[in-house]
Formats: sequence, C-alpha cells, structure tokens
Amino acid sequence: MLYLTPMESISVFDMLKIGVGPSSSHTLGPWRAAGRWIDSLKEKGHFNEIEHISVDLYGSLSLTGRGHATDVAVMLGLSGFDPITFPIEDIETTIDAITSEKTLKLNNELPVPFDPKTDIVFNRKFLEFHPNGITFRATLKDGSKKSASYYSIGGGFVVQKERKRAKQKRQKFQQFPFPVEKATDLLLHCHNEGLSISEVVLENEKSLRSEEEIDKKLKEIWDVMLDSMYVGCHTQGILPGGLKVQRRAFETHKNLIGEAQYRNPVEWIEAIRNTEVKFRQILKWVSCFALAVNEVNASLGRVVTAPTNGSAGVIPAVMMYYMVIENHDANFDDIRKFLMVSGVVGSLFKKGATISAAMGGCQAEIGVSSAMAAGALTELMGGTPEQVLMASEIAMEHHLGLTCDPIGGLVQIPCIERNAMGAIKAINACEMALDGDPSQAKVPLDKVIETMWDTAKDMNTKYKETSEGGLAIMVNMSDC
Repeated sequence: MLYLTPMESISVFDMLKIGVGPSSSHTLGPWRAAGRWIDSLKEKGHFNEIEHISVDLYGSLSLTGRGHATDVAVMLGLSGFDPITFPIEDIETTIDAITSEKTLKLNNELPVPFDPKTDIVFNRKFLEFHPNGITFRATLKDGSKKSASYYSIGGGFVVQKERKRAKQKRQKFQQFPFPVEKATDLLLHCHNEGLSISEVVLENEKSLRSEEEIDKKLKEIWDVMLDSMYVGCHTQGILPGGLKVQRRAFETHKNLIGEAQYRNPVEWIEAIRNTEVKFRQILKWVSCFALAVNEVNASLGRVVTAPTNGSAGVIPAVMMYYMVIENHDANFDDIRKFLMVSGVVGSLFKKGATISAAMGGCQAEIGVSSAMAAGALTELMGGTPEQVLMASEIAMEHHLGLTCDPIGGLVQIPCIERNAMGAIKAINACEMALDGDPSQAKVPLDKVIETMWDTAKDMNTKYKETSEGGLAIMVNMSDC
C-alpha cells in the first residue's frame, strides 16, 4: 500500500468520521485539507500577510468535483468551519454570500478577495501521487507566493506527499497493546488473550483515550447514523444536482411503518419493532435504512463516513437490522461492539488496499463497508473471531471488481442503490459464515484484501470515480 507506514495505527474514530456529504474523498477530504493549510500558514507566520488565495483541483477531484460539491467544501474549509458542527442548513447561504460578494473570510477572521469562478480551477490532469490532488496557493503582501498540495485518499483521510507526520503516527501506534496489520494478527491476539475481536479493539482504543471518552464518541457516531436514517425516511422530494432523482426512502418507509405513532428516533425504533417482519418486509426495511442515509448524504446532509460517505448507508442499515429484527433488547453495548469490529475490519482494508474509489473503484467503498458490516453483525450474532473474518471475506469477495461510474459525477446513480445491495450482502455473508466452518474456508480475508488491491491497480482509470466510463457515459444527464 502506497500511503501507510508499516504497522501504523488506525483508530475506530479514524475509520468512522462525522462529516457532510456527498463524498468523503471529494467533500470531507478537501474541507479538512483547507483547514490544515490554514493551520500551516498560521504556524509559519504567513496567515496575516495573505492578500489573495486560489485553489487548483486535479484528477478525480476536478472531473467529478462539481457533482461532489468539492468547490463548496473547499470554501467552507477555507472559511474555518468544522464539518462536524457546521449547520448544514447554512451551507447554501454561506456559499451564496462568498459568490456574490467575491470575498472569503479566511478562517472566519481575515477577509480576502475570492471569486469561486476564477479562484477555484478544475484541472483535468492527474498529479502523480494520488488521483485526488488539491493545491492551495497564497499571494502575500510582499508579492511572495506560498503553496501546498494535499491528497484526499478516501474516507476523509488527507495526506501530503512528504509524509512529515509519519514518525508521529508510528509513535502513536506504539501505544497499541495489540498491533494489527493483517487479519491473522487480529486472530492471534484473540486466541492468545481469550478475547473477542471487539474486546481486542477496545483495549487498543483505551490506550489512546479513556473508556468514557470512547463511549461518548461512539454514541455521537451512532446518534448521527440514527439521525441520518430518521431524516432520510421522513424527507421527500427531489435530490439536488440536476439528475432529478426522486427520494425513495420516504415512500418505502411510509408503506412499512403504517399508522405507528412516535415522536423521535428512539420511539421510532420501538415502532419499527412492532411492524410486520416477513422476509419481504425485512428486505425493504434494510434497503430503506440504507437508501435514507445516502439520500441525506447526496443532499449535503450530515452522515458518518463508514468508511466513506458514498458507502455511509451500509453499516447503519445493518446495525438497525440487528436492533429492530434480530434483537429487540439490543443496547449501547451492542452498538459499541458493532462499531469496534466495523472499524478494525475497515482498517485492514485501509492498510492492505484502499478505501478510495478514485484508487480502487466502488469495491473500495461499498465492498469495504459491506465487509465491515458483515463482520460486525457476525460478532453480535454470536460468531467466533474466525467466523467474523470469514463473513468479511465473503462480503468483499462478491464485490471484487465493482467499478465507480457515477452519472453526472453525483453520488446518486448508482451509488445510493449500491448501499442497499451492500447491506443485504453483508447480512447474507453473516449468515453464511455462521453456518460455515472457518477451518474449511479456502479464501482467507488477507488474500481477499490483496486481491482487491491487485484488482484496483489493474482497473482502468475511467472506472475510478472519473465519470468517464460505464453508466456515467452510457446514461447522459440529458437522458435523465
């Protein structure tokens, strides 16, 4: 893998980030990169000397940047806003003000001239280091120029080519009592310590923060996941972007929930538990949860990257399935276990392959999220550590080669439906693993991760989030 140093630590909270849609690599990443650039300018004493700024987007950030709201994210990041807390209802008015006034208040403190039409440049060429490249440029009062390039490598992760923080990250990893590079490492720790996978992950997380802080952050993540499902199921209309995609979760939910009464997301869960749960309804509920999240994501709503925004619906949909179908007594302990296992499975793919569709196609997003959810559900259903990893392997095995070809560069078609398919596959993979004998499995998870990375390297660039191949060219915006 190109980007990560050997045995680098990746926390659950690195894999599951709260942010704004529609894309972790094209929206959240550039947003965070802008913030990091500002921090760098301040550290070097350049910030107060700035007279003008501009931004160059490269490769996939340029080719599908408008559809992914990359320009919007850059302006919000340069304005000093936090994607975790910034009110999403204020996005449109904030961008309109910058555009009309041709002024951006850098870090919300220094007004500088800024015209999005000329100061955000969409370059079609690709930078060598990664398809998602972004360069920030500043002109200072003395006429000197400063610039820095960042790369959004998927899931909201942002790096610079120089990897100046690599030493710091290695030191962070040394705090982990149970280092994990491959799935075999994870199993070894489970066997040696007599722990489940979630327990191993919890011990690692406790080396970074208190158990109270862990629970607080996990609850915040689940609350956003639940809220995105709730909002998506109760919002109707057309998604923004020009494709005129009709929201579907609203009608599906309306038909499933019937006349049930509830006032908030917690009561909503209880209401769902009292609905009919035949096989067909279960399929519809799981699909509805996944669709709801990604409709919120597609409309610049707040979701959790899991591991990306484009695949944000799979994990909450499968967790919700467990809560409303499999175990009506499910509580926060179950949520903690689920998110812990999800996070570590995702980190295996992050270390051994990629979670960037611009690098690996949609197998790196929906495939990874399905593998994360399958493994997590398997532990909740009583599976052994071996069965957990078996379920993750099965889920990814049947996403290998999945391309990323969004129509119009929007995270809508086929992205939203793929979340529903990924969630269903995760549940099916779990059941197959629970009925299976891992000692007889022919394909270990580590081999699937290696295969995914080889597949990603062999995949034609036009199928890697460029909208230059597949459905993106077969179906024109005018057809919609």
